[in-house]
Amino acid sequence: MHFGKTGWGTGLVAVLVAAIPLATPAHAALGDWALAPPSFAVGSAELRLNGAANGALFSPHQPGWRGAQASGAFLFMPQLRRDYDSGLSLALNGTFAAADPLSRGRYDRDVIERLSASARTGLGTLEIGISDGAGTALAAGGPKVDAAVSLDNPRTSFHRDPGTGRAVRALFPLRTQVSASSNYAKFVYTSPSLFGAQLALSFAPTEGKQLPFLDAGPDVPGRQATFWEAALRYETEFAGAGIAASAAVSESRGERKLPGQQGTSDFGFGLRVDYPLTEELTASLGGAWRQSNAYAFNVKQTWQPSITRAQHASAMLGDGVWRLGVEYGNGVAKEVGIAGLPRLGLNGWQASAGYRLSPSLNVSAGWQRLGYGRNAGNFFSGTPQLKMDAVFLNLSLQTSEQ
Repeated sequence: MHFGKTGWGTGLVAVLVAAIPLATPAHAALGDWALAPPSFAVGSAELRLNGAANGALFSPHQPGWRGAQASGAFLFMPQLRRDYDSGLSLALNGTFAAADPLSRGRYDRDVIERLSASARTGLGTLEIGISDGAGTALAAGGPKVDAAVSLDNPRTSFHRDPGTGRAVRALFPLRTQVSASSNYAKFVYTSPSLFGAQLALSFAPTEGKQLPFLDAGPDVPGRQATFWEAALRYETEFAGAGIAASAAVSESRGERKLPGQQGTSDFGFGLRVDYPLTEELTASLGGAWRQSNAYAFNVKQTWQPSITRAQHASAMLGDGVWRLGVEYGNGVAKEVGIAGLPRLGLNGWQASAGYRLSPSLNVSAGWQRLGYGRNAGNFFSGTPQLKMDAVFLNLSLQTSEQ
C-alpha cells in the first residue's frame, strides 16, 4: 500500500481514528457521544468554537494514478453571538479551512471560506461579508448519504490530474446549486418561513472577497460584477410525504469583456420527497437541474454562445442511523469556438452506505464512477475520453450538541 503525495490526508485520517477512543468518555456508549463545542462568555455575548473534519481513504482506478490514497479537511467555525430579549440576535461568523488539494470543495484554495456579520429578527436574517449567495442558502435537491463525498458538489473528490496535482473535477464540476456568486463578499437577506414558503435575495458587487465594494476581484478579462441572486423554497406535506422544492436565478454584468463575452445568467431548480415507510424507515428521492452561460460553471468564461447544463438525481433509504443510497449525475458544456473551448461532457454514478456512529461521528463507504469526454483535444490520459472509478471510506467528525 502506498500513499504517494497524500501524507497530509493520511495523517488526518489517522488523527480522526485515534481521536475516537481518546475523546469518548469511558462510561459513555459511543452512540451517545457528542463533541460539544467549547464556549466562553465575552461580555454579554457568547463565543462558540465549532469545528469539523473529514478524512477519506480511497483507491482510485484512473490513468496515471492508482493505489491507496487519502485526503481530508479541517474546518474551524467560530461564532460570536449575542441574543437580546426582543428576539434580535447579532453574530460574527467564520469558517476557516485547511485541506488537501482533493478536499477543497467549491472554494478551491480559500483558507477563509466564510467571514460575515449577521442580524436575525422576526422579519428575517440579514448577512454581510464573505458568504454563500441566495441560491445556495435555500437549495433543495436529491438526498445524499454523505454530502462530503457526493457526486454533486462534494468537498472531497477521489481523482487527481497527475500533471498538476489538482482534482480532476476542477475542469467541469457537477454542481447543481445556483452559485454564480460563490463566496464573494455580499449582502444576503433570508426571510422567515411563511406558510411553508421562504425567500432569499443576495447582492455581490464584485468578485472581491473583502467587505462589499472594497475589492474588485481578479484583474482578468471577463471579470464579473453586480451579482444578483434570488431563490424561493417551499416545503409542505402531501399524502404523508414531506416535499421540499426550490428555484433560483443569478445574473451578473461582465467587465473588461473580450469580443463575445457577456454577463452571467444562471438558473436552476430542485426537488426532494421524503416518505415514511414505517415509524423508523424513510424513503427519499429527488434531484436538481441547472443551466448557465458560464462555460463549465466558470463565471470568468461567460460567452454568448455558451450553454452549460447539469443534473443530479438520487434515492436513499434510511432509519436515522443507517443510510443506503444511489446517485446519478451528468452534464454538458457546449463548445465555444470563439474562445477555443471544446465541448465537455460528464457522467457519474455512485452507490454508498452511511452509518451515524454518534451525533458527532459519521462514516460512509461506497463506489463512484466518473466519465469525461471532449470533442477536441485530449485529457492527460492522451485520449478524448477519461473514465475513472474509486472505492472509498469517509469518516466525518463535527462538534454537536445533544
